[in-house]
Amino acid sequence: MARLKDKYISEIAPALMTKFSYKSPMQIPKLDKIVINIGLGEAKDNPKAIDSALKDLEDITGQKPIVTKARNSVANFKLREGMNIGVKVTLRAEKMYEFLDRLFNVALPRVRDFRGINPNSFDGRGNYSMGLKEQLIFPEIEYDKIDKIRGMDIIMVTTAKTDEEARELLTLMGAPFSRN
Repeated sequence: MARLKDKYISEIAPALMTKFSYKSPMQIPKLDKIVINIGLGEAKDNPKAIDSALKDLEDITGQKPIVTKARNSVANFKLREGMNIGVKVTLRAEKMYEFLDRLFNVALPRVRDFRGINPNSFDGRGNYSMGLKEQLIFPEIEYDKIDKIRGMDIIMVTTAKTDEEARELLTLMGAPFSRN
């Protein structure tokens, strides 16, 4: 199986160059980074939830995540500034392409009743966001070892200027967009 980065260089970049008729190869959109975030509302009551989410995210990505802290206090949520409220990891280079390949070809097909990812979840600047309801779709997570099913947000940051360019880039990379 050809690696996704090699496929980008040999097939995807030339296809994008001809489709959007760029003048320079530097205009071709590419994937910049992938940010994976798990928000943990229960962390204020259960400090062990942070450790469990850290381990899950490290198993999934192969990289050590960081703990995110609350920026300001919100009385209604019983939240104080500086409290641990989630974990996140930013993937770049080889780990980013490896994760994307596993996400599109292994994890997403394991989602129950999977019909594709939403093609309208672009932000207007060429970045794509998606949410997953459970971490169990990744084969690295053992069902017996989890304490709670947690969802996560996955943000794919591209250098594309428009959503159309980013959609084409992700489609050529193998993103299973739904046909609606």
